[in-house]
Amino acid sequence: MTEVGSAEPRSRQYWLGILARAPLDFLELHLAALAQGPHQWLRPVETGLVMVRGRAGGTGQRFNLGEATVTRCVIRPDAALTACHQVGVGYVLGCSHRQALLVALADALLQERDLHALWHARLIAPLISLLAEKSAEQRAQTQSTRVEFFTVARESGTDRGEEDSV
Repeated sequence: MTEVGSAEPRSRQYWLGILARAPLDFLELHLAALAQGPHQWLRPVETGLVMVRGRAGGTGQRFNLGEATVTRCVIRPDAALTACHQVGVGYVLGCSHRQALLVALADALLQERDLHALWHARLIAPLISLLAEKSAEQRAQTQSTRVEFFTVARESGTDRGEEDSV
C-alpha cells in the first residue's frame, strides 16, 4: 500500500489511499446523510479477489504473496443532494459494500473544485491524524514484544573458540 504522505497532498491518488484505510464509522459519521440519495451507479458494488505480490526486502524478484478480498464501486452522486457532478470510485480491502460506497462518494466530493477544501478539512485532515495515531499505537505494541538476541563469545582467549588444554 502507498504510505500516507508519499503522493502530492491534493492529488487523487493521495486522498484515495487515505480513504481506503478510513474506518467505516468515521465515514458514516461524515457521509451517511449524503449516501441516501438516488445516485447513478456506473459500476455497482462488487466484491472480488486480487493477487497480492511482494518483493523480498522491497527490491528482490516479485513473488505472489496471496489473495486479498477487495470491494469496489463507481458512482455519480445525486447532484441535487451533493452539488457534485463528478464520478467517484471506491476501493476497500474486505467485503464492506457500504464502505466502498462512502469512499466513492467522498472521492467524487473531493474532485469537485468548489467542494474540495471543505471535504478535505472534514475528511482527509482528520483521517491523516487518526491513521498516524493508529500507526504509532501499532509500532509501540510491536516494539513492546520485540526480542533481542545476543551472542556471547567464549572468554578462553583463543581465536577459534577451542578450549585450552590443561
